[in-house]
Amino acid sequence: MNISKKTMKKFLASLFVATSLSISPITFSDAIAQQTSNYNLPDFTGLVAKYGNTVVNISTTTISKNNGGNFQFDFGDSDDPALELFKHFFNQIPGGGGNFPREQQNHSLGSGFIISSDGYILTNAHVVAEADEIKVRLNNDKKEFTAKVIGSDKRTDIALIKIEATGLPVVKLANVKNLKVGEWVVAIGSPFGFDNSVTAGIVSAKGRSLPQENYVPFIQTDVAINPGNSGGPLFNLRGEVVGINSQIYSRSGGYMGVSFAIPIDVAMQIQKQLRQSGKVNRGRLGVSIQELTQELAENFGLRKPLGALVNSVEKNGPSGKILLPGDIIMKYNDEIINTAADLPRLVGQTEPNTKVVLTIWRGGKLYTANIVIGKIDDDENFGKRQSSNNKSEGQAIGKLGLVLSPLTASQKNALQVPHGLVIENIRGNLGKQSGLLPGDVILALIYKGETFNAVSVKALADKLASLPKNSSFTFLIRRQDDQIFLNIKNY
Repeated sequence: MNISKKTMKKFLASLFVATSLSISPITFSDAIAQQTSNYNLPDFTGLVAKYGNTVVNISTTTISKNNGGNFQFDFGDSDDPALELFKHFFNQIPGGGGNFPREQQNHSLGSGFIISSDGYILTNAHVVAEADEIKVRLNNDKKEFTAKVIGSDKRTDIALIKIEATGLPVVKLANVKNLKVGEWVVAIGSPFGFDNSVTAGIVSAKGRSLPQENYVPFIQTDVAINPGNSGGPLFNLRGEVVGINSQIYSRSGGYMGVSFAIPIDVAMQIQKQLRQSGKVNRGRLGVSIQELTQELAENFGLRKPLGALVNSVEKNGPSGKILLPGDIIMKYNDEIINTAADLPRLVGQTEPNTKVVLTIWRGGKLYTANIVIGKIDDDENFGKRQSSNNKSEGQAIGKLGLVLSPLTASQKNALQVPHGLVIENIRGNLGKQSGLLPGDVILALIYKGETFNAVSVKALADKLASLPKNSSFTFLIRRQDDQIFLNIKNY
């Protein structure tokens, strides 16, 4: 331990005073403890002693079969009876000709925590995925149980498992809304198989959105999390579980100071459905959305980039006859949509066939729309990717150097759009720098809240020519299966 000069001076001074007054002098350790207490550092010992036994170690075994390869043996022409017996045995092996089927066992480790005294345990879906055997070991008496999976949800990475036991210690659950950035948190788990390891840190951020993780507003922390911690609890200083440790950001495969936990309220909503039916019914709107930038917001007539921008709507989906591309969803019932990532979580948590009220921004005005939420089908086929290939040479327009041609009737039918101009080529550097690509289909131009449909090359060229120089506008484009809004600078 490094002792500052200031601390040492205080320590020596206290010794001198104590001696001169003929009283019992304080010890060196007392001086250090007194100095440390001035910083009000948290003490985790009580939390660990009380709730450490609610955390369990999970080990899984997955069995994979392979043929192991063909082995050829030269038995020669010997008449040895023992050799004849071996040849007979060898030829009876399934697969024949020395093809040995073998089983390979793969083992992995994780963590979990007990949410009911009769043996229900929460962990990550990826911890128990495809496992042929799941073993749960308790921390207090090291008893081991075989667990069964009640249900698993890959979209949120939550799994509910069960062991046959009673009288188990149970965690307390926190109200995540009260969790604050900067608050101390503690993780207990089994990193690299080291049972009941304790690490601590602070909440770095709340409501984090991760790529391909649309249904979880992650808690970001700087708590040390490593392989084996997955599925373990994240506690606040009151001993309440605020989240499930799930992921780390790493370039090395190990901890690098950025960890993510699934909020416990999200996990408990999922486990409730898993306990009831073994699966999760998740709502859907049938729209594709994107984040608003400041430039996009201005072109749609908004001062700030708030809400979720709808860039495509499924024709036969729940919103097919209500929402339009270019609508900005500002509220979902009474919940304000600050970023596009807020919407999928709210929709996903809604029971199918529930009626909701959306507040949308369209054409410079606010509207409300009542929509009955549909149901996500995990096996849903989103269709094959479509391409728009028009081999005819189009007309180049504007400084962007876009070579455009109207969609043919068959292309409109394939893309299920009423109109559009396909970009066959981009001749100018400005166009190449804009983010547009050959094969993109321009469906509309949006400027200052007004939408201009791209029905002909000439009409679009005239509209572009009328825009002020150094302004910006927005194209709604179709790129294979996706529709996106792209902000373009008008030079």
